[in-house]
Amino acid sequence: MIVPVTKPYLPKIEYYKEYIQEAFDREWLTNHGPLLVRLENQLKDHLKVKRLISVSNGTIALQLAYRALQLQGEVITTPFSYVATTSSLLWEGLTPVFADIDPVSWTILPQSIEALINKKTTAIVATHVFGIPCDVRAIEAIAKKYHLKVIYDAAHCFGVEYENQSILNWGDISTLSFHATKIFHTVEGGGVICHDPVLENIISQLGNFGHTSPTEFSLPGINGKLSEVHAAMGLAILPDVGKLIDYRKSIHATYDELLVDLPIEKPQLPTGVTRYNYAYYPVLFPTSESTIRVFEALKENGITSRRYFYPSLSKLEYLKHTNPTPIADNIASRVLCLPIFYELEKPTLERICALIKANI
Repeated sequence: MIVPVTKPYLPKIEYYKEYIQEAFDREWLTNHGPLLVRLENQLKDHLKVKRLISVSNGTIALQLAYRALQLQGEVITTPFSYVATTSSLLWEGLTPVFADIDPVSWTILPQSIEALINKKTTAIVATHVFGIPCDVRAIEAIAKKYHLKVIYDAAHCFGVEYENQSILNWGDISTLSFHATKIFHTVEGGGVICHDPVLENIISQLGNFGHTSPTEFSLPGINGKLSEVHAAMGLAILPDVGKLIDYRKSIHATYDELLVDLPIEKPQLPTGVTRYNYAYYPVLFPTSESTIRVFEALKENGITSRRYFYPSLSKLEYLKHTNPTPIADNIASRVLCLPIFYELEKPTLERICALIKANI
């Protein structure tokens, strides 16, 4: 049997059918229906945020954030993230400038950010990698000093808290992904979190063709809406998120125990994290050769791991000129994410770790 690196959590089908039946009975499938309104309200309560706009996916969430803040020119960002963090900037006509990352947390390095700021810089786009918060206080200080906007790609951060508040409350805008592989999902989907009611209204209009009324349009928008069918999945899953996080925490503990004597590293949570979601289990091997050797050994035995994130985004072929990011390049060449999902059992974890020990 193939062991995936992750797999979607599915709620009890009868719970999902109850919500779908509501949509069928109303014959209201999209355009901000009652299920979506209910989901947005529940998410705001669960995540401890005041404003959340649901959208069709996490990449659209980023693009709406850039548009709403009217970004131009250069944006300083991280090379250690999923490709959407960079590609969304390019789609919006912005120039990504890569700052290097912290060798301990693997998040963007504030000192590297400040060294790259010039007259063309308008914003910082940072990723809370694997749900590990960036140095938000240092980034906030830099942004205030140079009058920059801050967007956090928080796709991995569902439920993460820093200093007893949601990590989503930092920056001008934070974005979430509700993709099927995330702890909480709506099959496809995403969210945009902001603090300013005026900005919230702009984001909502941008994601709904620019509508201010059925016959009025305030700006050139797109279709970024989430349907009732997707909202139904979210409503069915949200009550189970606590047990999903607890289960992943137990997997982390088992991996830690089984891999304790090996020459591998993990990213470290910064001081101040008061709630973590254990969404991924990334490990760093001694060399790129040992990383590939373990990856292939796992693959040959039906176990899927992922070189997440490889390559470093500063190495993308369609980017002509990028500044050096040696720390990110090094970590990207040696990282693997190991399988983690609900109901992954200890005997499988033991088999994974035995293969790692034999091939590292």
